[in-house]
Amino acid sequence: MPSRLVLAYCGLLVACLCWGGNALVARAFYQDIPPLSLSFWRWLTALAILLPFVARPMWQHRMALRRAGWRLWVLAALGISCYNSLLYTAAQSTAAINLTLVNTCLPLATFIGGGLLFGEWPERRSWIGLGVAAAGLVALISRGSLANLTGLVFNPGDLVMLLAVVVWALYTLLIRRWTPALGLPPLVLLGTLVLLGVPMILPFYLWELSQVGGFAVTAGNLGAVAYTAVCASLVAYLAWNHGVRVVGAAKAAITSYSMPLFTALLGWLVLGETLQLFHWVGGAMIFAGLLLATRPALR
Repeated sequence: MPSRLVLAYCGLLVACLCWGGNALVARAFYQDIPPLSLSFWRWLTALAILLPFVARPMWQHRMALRRAGWRLWVLAALGISCYNSLLYTAAQSTAAINLTLVNTCLPLATFIGGGLLFGEWPERRSWIGLGVAAAGLVALISRGSLANLTGLVFNPGDLVMLLAVVVWALYTLLIRRWTPALGLPPLVLLGTLVLLGVPMILPFYLWELSQVGGFAVTAGNLGAVAYTAVCASLVAYLAWNHGVRVVGAAKAAITSYSMPLFTALLGWLVLGETLQLFHWVGGAMIFAGLLLATRPALR
């Protein structure tokens, strides 16, 4: 297997690991940090970290950035401003398990979107792998019991998360479609998207601030913002964008099925939660599905 593919898939899994932690943070701090406050300060902090490293390269690539024009604004609106703000808003009114369940629509949305928008329908093996991974995810969500699955209750927050999934699928497809033509280094692209995305969040953050106020400056809240800024933003986005460029949007989207598995592992490591048989069975099925779906690319 080419080392380029290995690095790409490892990067995608690292991104999913970081976002699994992001889901835990979003739900754990939903009473302490309002959603748009978390989204705004997350990206503002990430921008402050990025700028010293990307300001000069961005100036050197200013002509390429100018040619990219409206496409950068679209990517920033989808991937920076909208998706995370919607996810944090959904976490205010729905359980973490529901966020995970709705997120299972991401690979399907990416498959269908790629086919309808660009005529890029995945091969049959990828569809089968998608089904196997989805079955493993159902085993995780249901905790191995049909009663748990049928007892799930959905609410308006789940609809917000569904909208977030559609937004992220479109971002993933457009990153794959546009970035080769843009010719921008990964850090320059991410820095530009964050620089454009933060002002888009600002009006909504100010409105939320006037309605519900901000958040207390405590070690826990600052730690949550720091995690989302460094791990869920800088590390995850660089890894995800690179992986999408190398393996394609559809196969990259399938790796999102590893997120609930990583969430369970993080719960075991950080919160001391017990790993049970359904965790192992579901995890094995998820990774079997990932291997089956990506097998043609690994030959």
